[in-house]
Amino acid sequence: MTDNDSFSLVCDAELDASGLNCPLPLLKAKLELNRLPSGGVLKVIATDAGSQRDFRAFAQLAGHELLREEAEEGIYRYWLRKR
Repeated sequence: MTDNDSFSLVCDAELDASGLNCPLPLLKAKLELNRLPSGGVLKVIATDAGSQRDFRAFAQLAGHELLREEAEEGIYRYWLRKR
């Protein structure tokens, strides 16, 4: 991970899944990705620690690109590029 200040990425959509438990953050992200065009970037904010495993596996299985992930004080952020 790089320093937060050195990372900037234009997102086409942002999903705040804070407070939702597995599998809801991933399910909501899948719905949001369906609305984006190919190449679109979705930023997801979650508080469920299990989301780390879920988003890595989902990106790999679905063919999306997990551009970045961050974990800080129980808040998890993911940037996904739709295939």
